[in-house]
Amino acid sequence: MSRTYTARYVFPVSGLPLPNGTVTVGDERIEAVLPHGKRTPDEDFGNVAIIPGLVNPHTHLDLSGARGLIPPTDPDHFTDWLRGVITYRRTSNPEQTQTDIRDGLAECLRHGTTLIGDIASEGASWEPLAASRLRAVVFREVIGVTTAGVERWTEAVRWAMDRSRARIRAAYSPHAPYSVNADVLVKSVGCGCPVAIHLAESPAEVELLDRRTGPFVGFLQQLGLWDGAVLPSSLGGIVPDTANAGTPIREPYPVLYVHGNYLSLSTELKAHQSIVYCPRTHAAFGHPPHPFREFLARGVRVCLGTDSLASNPDLDILAEARFVRSRYPDFPGDQLLRMVTLSGAESLGWVNECGSLEAGKSADFVVVPLPDADAPDPHELLLADHAGARRTMFRGQWRTSSTP
Repeated sequence: MSRTYTARYVFPVSGLPLPNGTVTVGDERIEAVLPHGKRTPDEDFGNVAIIPGLVNPHTHLDLSGARGLIPPTDPDHFTDWLRGVITYRRTSNPEQTQTDIRDGLAECLRHGTTLIGDIASEGASWEPLAASRLRAVVFREVIGVTTAGVERWTEAVRWAMDRSRARIRAAYSPHAPYSVNADVLVKSVGCGCPVAIHLAESPAEVELLDRRTGPFVGFLQQLGLWDGAVLPSSLGGIVPDTANAGTPIREPYPVLYVHGNYLSLSTELKAHQSIVYCPRTHAAFGHPPHPFREFLARGVRVCLGTDSLASNPDLDILAEARFVRSRYPDFPGDQLLRMVTLSGAESLGWVNECGSLEAGKSADFVVVPLPDADAPDPHELLLADHAGARRTMFRGQWRTSSTP
């Protein structure tokens, strides 16, 4: 049976906001999204917004137990923070890691996330995410600057190829240019699944790749990983090398470049490539203003992510958009909403199924309380820092709990 819902505003994202619009759900699918007066609602939610299910394309659920334990440093001491992350992971046993993943997942669900991209060591979040009520892309993390990194990459690709489920997709993540063999970065695209790469995250990374100097030299030497011959020759060469590597494929799989804090504006990205900007993590490290506006102006896809609880206060992707709004009040609200919904779905390869409220797509949406106020642009109300419990529908069913 179909059921029609209305609210103060419906935000399809694929179109203009609809005051007192309606969303009709039949089984697991959206049947119609219509303006006020076109269909009689069965249920009126009142002073709330109905928005597409939220998309968080970048986090590390296995670090959820590190909240407050590894304070972000200034940009020049980024390697000190990385040492803290490495220590945390090395001292966590498998049971603790699974607890961290489940806790982080529960937080994502509570905030209305319906699609997530998680980078996981050994693919540890696969089973918890497969058992949960959301969609996911699990990026198995690959770390290894020496030739052993190529072996780990081969293992990760085999792991990804062996796994496929309706709501969860396997992928892999060559961690970063400073932590992965250069051959792995070159071979990353064209192997049959999405890829996520941390890129241009700190000034030390740029210095290492351009001049083979800086804090990363001692950091890699201490870990027994330093071998200048196997690192990329420069930061600027990574994107085109990765984009053009291997045998041409008919439909390129998504490539996510995570952070991009120091990415040159001259960098050319293709339609299947995205930048994932993590606003509150970016601010916590004191980086200079992110170039997301400049890349958007050039037609590059930019979406928002939370990163992990080792650098962020929570896993609420809508809070990321609200944070950006507070820093850049003139930035269009409709673009911000797109960056945490449709753009995220595009970046992860799920755009045909979710990311916007459209007939035929999965019935995934979030009911978000609005302030008791008026604004010329209804996005102002949605992006206002306003508390209140959210309700989430996933595949036509209401979530009754944040428990994974």
